[in-house]
Amino acid sequence: MTINEIKLDLDRNKRIGLDEAIFCEGKSTDQIVEAINSLGNQRMLLTRLNKEVFLNLPSAVKTLIDYDDISRTGIFGDTKNESEKKSVAIVTAGTSDIKVSRETIRTLKYYGIGCLEINDVGVAGIWRIMERIDEIRNLSVTIVVAGMDGALVSVIGGLVGGIVVGVPTSTGYGASEKGKTALKAMLSSCSPGIAIVNIDNGYGAACVALRSLRTAELINNKSKL
Repeated sequence: MTINEIKLDLDRNKRIGLDEAIFCEGKSTDQIVEAINSLGNQRMLLTRLNKEVFLNLPSAVKTLIDYDDISRTGIFGDTKNESEKKSVAIVTAGTSDIKVSRETIRTLKYYGIGCLEINDVGVAGIWRIMERIDEIRNLSVTIVVAGMDGALVSVIGGLVGGIVVGVPTSTGYGASEKGKTALKAMLSSCSPGIAIVNIDNGYGAACVALRSLRTAELINNKSKL
């Protein structure tokens, strides 16, 4: 291993309110260990950490990581207590999208944000989402995770007044083009004001939610002055 291959942005939280995260896909075990050893006493979220790579980490490092194999995420250091208040709804079109939605949930958990998780409510059975729509409307941010035609984000975008973030996933058959069809459909949505992130980017969607919640908090605090 070459020394100093990793240079972490440890001051990121001071600038934008979001910690540096380690994207583990494509990194060697040695590089991941080097990154963790560079943290000192800081916490860190690890994304795209495959189970095989996690299991190959040294025991001294592995025992300090809260690992979830569905989302392929690890939380190094102390885990914040998740707020009992649900601030964000995470909605999936199908159970095949859960691996992406769980990345979103785990990222929000890292920051102590409570989530309402609603799964398998795609538009093929529209009654399923309508049964839960009042719960979703009570939250300020909704993240919609959907593959295939990606239609669920347009439906929810036309039914709720809060911030809606669409996450296209690579779920689907041939013409779905590994998420490109869902991405284009979401970008072409007639529901106004929807934010869309990259394919399978649950982490990015969580960061949009965190920025939105923080902005709302800042506005609320200024109004009290």
